[in-house]
Amino acid sequence: MDYFIIFVTTAAGLYFHWWLYVRIKRWMDRDLALALAGNDERKKAYMLQQLANAQIQKIKRRDLPQWLKTAATGYLDR
Repeated sequence: MDYFIIFVTTAAGLYFHWWLYVRIKRWMDRDLALALAGNDERKKAYMLQQLANAQIQKIKRRDLPQWLKTAATGYLDR
């Protein structure tokens, strides 16, 4: 019974840390997209849509800042 309690507690702790790590990454990506949008509400909506497109296209996280900057520049062309 002791091993079961240790296993369950360890598994729950690992899951919680993984979940927290994923949430923080999402918050950081969303914050970057909104920071690039500035105070323009339409641009904020556009950048959040571009962030969703980047996730669909499976843009690597290390390439995401440059990809979003390019998307923000593309908004000015509209």
